Amino acid sequence: MAALSGIDTIKEVAKIQRRTLLAFSGGKDAVATHLAIREHFDEVIPYYLYLIPHLEFVDEQLDMYERQFGFKITQLPHPSLHRWLNTFMGQPPQNCAVIEDARLPDFDYTDVQLAMCEQYGLPDNTLVADGVRAADSPMRRIAIQTHGSISYNLFKYHPIWDWKKADLIECFKKHNVKLGSDYKVFGRSFDGLDLRFLLPIKKHYPRDYAKILEYVPLADVEVFRWECANGKY
Repeated sequence: MAALSGIDTIKEVAKIQRRTLLAFSGGKDAVATHLAIREHFDEVIPYYLYLIPHLEFVDEQLDMYERQFGFKITQLPHPSLHRWLNTFMGQPPQNCAVIEDARLPDFDYTDVQLAMCEQYGLPDNTLVADGVRAADSPMRRIAIQTHGSISYNLFKYHPIWDWKKADLIECFKKHNVKLGSDYKVFGRSFDGLDLRFLLPIKKHYPRDYAKILEYVPLADVEVFRWECANGKY
């Protein structure tokens, strides 16, 4: 299927479903996606996938968005969390047997969408909006041009795929949108546990850093290596 424009993508999906899911990462593209689709559906149901449950700075941002937009964000585990644990990423040896005994299930994004459909009484084939933009990378542009702006087999669509940075800025000014603190602290939305995020979290959110180490104890090694290389020890 050829890629429709962003607005035509929204209108096409709105013909077949009056309620839509929204994969809400808390980043600028997710915010713009909500603003782009909210007037076209009877209900927009956002969900956030956490890498570590209930980090304070994440919860504070989600609470800010809930108050700003008047919706409730459902929080569910990100597939990466179980994958990290099941592959013993950043785990000391004594933790491995405990994790094995827990038998944490592996799941993917489609499983998450099905869980949301069940929770909110939606058909299993309900499409979810995401904030993918072709301008983010050549690979994304090629993927959208190849597979279209609506992926029925993956139950997702891309309402702002053709937006540029200027479109985001214009949208945020129009709606007087306030973005979360991620952009001040990380320069982007929080989406990993590499040094780009761990170092600022340790500095600005020490309680959250301690919580991360409860799940991934050896993540501290990444920061320690950087601190040693930069004369902190």
